[in-house]
Amino acid sequence: MTTSMTSIDSLLHETRRFPPSPEFVANAVATPALAAAAAKDRLGFWAEQSRELLDWHTPFTQTLDWSDAPFARWFADGRLNVAYNCLDRHVLAGNGDRIAIHWEGEPGDSRSLSYAELTAEVKKAANALAALGVTKGDRIAVYLPVIPEAVIAMLAIARLGAIHSVVFGGFSADSLRARIDDAQAKLVITADGGWRKGKVFPLKDTVDAAVEGTSVEHVLVVRRGGNDIGWTQGRDLWWHDTVGTADPEHEAEAFDAENPLFILYTSGTTGKPKGILHSSGGYLTQVAYTHKNVFDLHPESDVFWCTADIGWITGHSYVVYGPLANGATQLLYEGTPDTPHPGRWWELIEKYRVSILYAAPTAIRSLMKLGREIPDRFDLSSIRVLGSVGEPINPEAWIWYHDVVGAGTAPIVDTWWQTETGAIMISPLPGITSLKPGSAQAAVPGIEIAVVDDDGAPVPKGSGGLLVITEPWPSMARGIWGDDERFVETYWSKFAEQGYYFAGDGARIDEDGDVWLLGRVDDVMNVSGHRLSTAEIESALVSHPMVAESAVVGAYDETTGQAVVAFVILRAEHAEQHTPDEASTALRGHVASAIGAIARPREIFIVAELPKTRSGKIMRRLLRDVAEGRPIGDTTTLADPAVMRLIEQMSKAK
Repeated sequence: MTTSMTSIDSLLHETRRFPPSPEFVANAVATPALAAAAAKDRLGFWAEQSRELLDWHTPFTQTLDWSDAPFARWFADGRLNVAYNCLDRHVLAGNGDRIAIHWEGEPGDSRSLSYAELTAEVKKAANALAALGVTKGDRIAVYLPVIPEAVIAMLAIARLGAIHSVVFGGFSADSLRARIDDAQAKLVITADGGWRKGKVFPLKDTVDAAVEGTSVEHVLVVRRGGNDIGWTQGRDLWWHDTVGTADPEHEAEAFDAENPLFILYTSGTTGKPKGILHSSGGYLTQVAYTHKNVFDLHPESDVFWCTADIGWITGHSYVVYGPLANGATQLLYEGTPDTPHPGRWWELIEKYRVSILYAAPTAIRSLMKLGREIPDRFDLSSIRVLGSVGEPINPEAWIWYHDVVGAGTAPIVDTWWQTETGAIMISPLPGITSLKPGSAQAAVPGIEIAVVDDDGAPVPKGSGGLLVITEPWPSMARGIWGDDERFVETYWSKFAEQGYYFAGDGARIDEDGDVWLLGRVDDVMNVSGHRLSTAEIESALVSHPMVAESAVVGAYDETTGQAVVAFVILRAEHAEQHTPDEASTALRGHVASAIGAIARPREIFIVAELPKTRSGKIMRRLLRDVAEGRPIGDTTTLADPAVMRLIEQMSKAK
């Protein structure tokens, strides 16, 4: 442990290694030459990638303008159209018949769109939006389920040079209204409803409650759920009447590379969401580059499936823009992993011969707790690359994912990035890297990172500290919508002297120089002067055969400052065999053995479920409320608010 208060002790060690097979290496997209080129001339490397991966209507001559740091301008004198790069050029290249999207609805209805068909639909949508007065720079809110029209809407908005603000369909009317007001959105695109867990959930009703008295002029409604909805004549329009009858011909206009592409709101510590702003040329360059190299994409043969909702950055970058810029075929699925049965994901992989799967550790652990007999019923032999996104994946979940889903042969790319970074920043490259379960390992070629102490000095190998990005990158956020000061203060002020972007995450550098993410610094606990990562203690708990999933928080303790409190879901067979007290005693001892006595939980609560948002993130602040005996805070963003009532009742009974 260094003297810095922000040094993070790392006590968990993983020694298993998985080198790429000779067969994979022989056909790998990314080779060692990629890193060599980036190291030799980083800006030249990015310029080459952009010219190779994208079609520029007006070629750029300047790669990076960093004169107004931290506000970057990449390829600023070039002009391009994002939608043209995702659609038209593939049709013109003779790939119009290639399937762009296989879509499956939760009830089992399906639809496949070729690149030619998707291009025609986007052209019609662009014409319909233009007829409603949408022009360059206008903000359009999108509040849709995961249906093809969501992708079509985003690309049509981009085609016009307008700015989309996609709002996750699980957000409330108040949350939607706050985003509409902040961006001063001109139009909302929504649906009557969408399918989730066997039922139609209403969307249009939420929009009606959100738009009253706002800047919104029109609401464009896709018919999906078939549910009854309210209707405001003159404001509300059916998608099939408006887009369905529009002209299928539309010429894509080129816009400046720095023309804003989208605003995506992420939660802020003050309660007001932050509208993260991304622009066009740099963003599209990096999402296309990372999608191609991190996932070893062979667009002529692969079927790619990113399971994220389009309302999150993962859906923007690796459902819409990365795959389509690369001419890939992908699967889009509306529903949840366990509806109408717990093998739904595996059924879809078998049906569509998915070869690349990109999912969150939370989902992987949820499927893992059901046992391997469910995925074993399906043919998953098409899988050749697996990916993880959203949080650190613990080694045991990594091994299960590798062995059960990937048949012990598919490499796993454990990726780290954020809404603010726009694209993957740290990840193994599957044909090059010898994989370490639980480690994101190294910055992708062209990205520069460091793990530093509180003063910005690099920590020695084997130590933990703060993850920073030391050089600008193409897909970086261009600011917070309407609040440049907040952008600088939030991300650039801590290491202003060095000019580093501070990610807010802790990380450890191992003896090989590889990166192990330790979670948000906010989630680091100070136990008797030791700063411990919740992620490592959770990983230790899940390594026990009786544990399916865990969440760890720090709770106030008179003696140690903070104490470790864990919430654990047992695997079904063990929940029947052990009482909560027996399981708690065994697991406290297991953590002490795996990490050390300092990390032994003060309490372990055995629970049936954990409080999660609709995107799968665990709401640890609510668990801290329980651990410290406080009233439970706001639960409106939870997928199932009833979970917290059950946990609270159980904690009082203990």
